[in-house]
Amino acid sequence: MLVLHRGTGHLEDCIVRDFPDYLGPGDCVVVNNTRVFPARLYAQRASGPARIEVLLTRRRSEDPAVWEALVRPGRKVGVGTHLIFAESLRAEILGRGEYGERTLRFSGVADLDGVLDRLGHMPLPPYIRRPDTGSDREHYQTVFARRRGSIAAPTAGLHFTPEILACLPSLAEITLHVGLGTFQALHTETVEEHHMHREWFEIGAEAADAIRAARRVVAVGTTSVRTLEHVGRSGPVEASTGETDIFIYPGFEFRVTGALLTNFHLPRSTLLMLVSAFAGRELVLEAYRHAVRAGYRFYSYGDCMLIL
Repeated sequence: MLVLHRGTGHLEDCIVRDFPDYLGPGDCVVVNNTRVFPARLYAQRASGPARIEVLLTRRRSEDPAVWEALVRPGRKVGVGTHLIFAESLRAEILGRGEYGERTLRFSGVADLDGVLDRLGHMPLPPYIRRPDTGSDREHYQTVFARRRGSIAAPTAGLHFTPEILACLPSLAEITLHVGLGTFQALHTETVEEHHMHREWFEIGAEAADAIRAARRVVAVGTTSVRTLEHVGRSGPVEASTGETDIFIYPGFEFRVTGALLTNFHLPRSTLLMLVSAFAGRELVLEAYRHAVRAGYRFYSYGDCMLIL
């Protein structure tokens, strides 16, 4: 764990076990308790034998059968295409989005979540070049993962153990189901033109009370930050449920987050822009240069940085 002090630019090389040492009375650590589900499926077109990969990204409506998804190869899956999976599961492509995502409606089964659990594969990051295994269903989860709905783990939370959680002065669990909004790369020439995909969130009454009472809010991961700052735009954090497409980049005014624990992110990602907004672009670049020199590991299963 690299520790970056925003006020001085000082860097410290530590380990995650030291995290509670940087907290004090009145601090509230906020974590995202979303749970990754087996969102990757394989199908055939009803009109031919081509193998189609389907990555579910989020439910689109109150109808549990209607989903947004990425498909590959996309050129073979137009509106009106019928896909056949297994166990009688079928889907029809209803529409196409701006960046190639599809809207589809499942049919043929009563318990869709149960079928997805049997047929689906864990959506491991693309740089992990191996098939998913049964153990990934637990290993690619945080220790506080409870609310099913994400297609990627909130990776800053992967560093926590029950022993570390027991040492925290205060803990609040909120939910943001990780979808395309979290990891979609920039598609526009300028930052201001980029539009985030919407992601579902919830802050319960108990968590909201703890956050409002905190001396300092320590957000674990960029998904926690986006949820807190979305709700905080309209005043003190209250219990709420909805969707957010908040895009945080340099110049953003943080109203809730006082410290941030985050992994090291890809260039040109909205995640790196959020971190740069919080700590300052030059400080973040210097911290990343230090991390490279010191041999820190990057990305989802890598090391982390605590920004104070």
